[in-house]
Amino acid sequence: MKKRLGFLDRFLMLWIFLAMLVGVGIGYFIPSSANYINSFSSGTTNIPLAIGLILMMYPPLTKIDFSQVPKMFKQPKLLSASFFITWIVGPFLMFLLATIFLKDYPEYMTGLIIIGIAPCIAMVIVWNELAEGNRELTAGLIGINSLLQVFFFSLYAYFYLKIMLPLFGFKGLELNITIAEIAKTVGIYLGIPFAFAVISRFLIKRFIGDKWFNQKFIPFVSPITLIALLFTIVVMFSLKGAMIVDLPMDVIRIAIPLVIFFAIMFFLMFFVSKKIGATYRDAAALSFTASGNNFELAIAVSIGVFGINSGQAFAGVIGPLVEVPALITLVNVAFWLKKKYYKA
Repeated sequence: MKKRLGFLDRFLMLWIFLAMLVGVGIGYFIPSSANYINSFSSGTTNIPLAIGLILMMYPPLTKIDFSQVPKMFKQPKLLSASFFITWIVGPFLMFLLATIFLKDYPEYMTGLIIIGIAPCIAMVIVWNELAEGNRELTAGLIGINSLLQVFFFSLYAYFYLKIMLPLFGFKGLELNITIAEIAKTVGIYLGIPFAFAVISRFLIKRFIGDKWFNQKFIPFVSPITLIALLFTIVVMFSLKGAMIVDLPMDVIRIAIPLVIFFAIMFFLMFFVSKKIGATYRDAAALSFTASGNNFELAIAVSIGVFGINSGQAFAGVIGPLVEVPALITLVNVAFWLKKKYYKA
């Protein structure tokens, strides 16, 4: 019997749409709301939103079992394939798609590039479970990806935004950011929740026990990510109440390259996995890890570096809206591929 999404995840698209409508409604019917929201800002940082973004990152990080990471080195072929496609091919592919489809929308383009350098560490667990992939392999890959993001995300962002964009002819696009600014933002929005997650996971498991951690604590904190995401969407869209006519087309512009990215990454990773002898469960785990993105981090970094009103942040928010139907479709594709290529 195939697994089904939980109640909150099953209607995630609906919650996001409702949050968008509520936000636009607030901005459209209460124009003074924008000034009120911005009154809580310091530079590009909105204090309540910053707290929400840190809380948004905390639950998925608490779920990561870093004890699975060393086991990955016993499977060098799978680890090498995953690293190359997820961290080398993936960011460059998103960079190409962003510069092709959004070259006339530089803020959305840079927002998409930021999404591309943040592999998924949260919802991939859901997609992998639905597709009956290898749970332990997924845990190991998520652990490695989260560690790489902590240490290298800021370098990747600087490389693609400040070095690669001019090389591809976007010399007129001046981004007044430094690697120190990006590193500071990553340190706040990823470093802080990462540290709290590791500490709380260790202390709770040590002094209260694994059972209480898995059966009580994780279910209690898990909804915080969705609540914080919806809060972020409401706030951001309330600042865009006057742009209500343009928003649907902008959503489509951002969605097209994202859907193409999900599809290419999934099929590329799946067939590379099959080529190197992976089982279906391993291939599914590798494919969903490669195709998903850490939109929580992308949103946080975009808001932290470019501001709450930025197109980069808007692109990040559209990500989960597109990812949910796209990855659910790929779960069904995974079962079709299983029947076709793993008949035994």
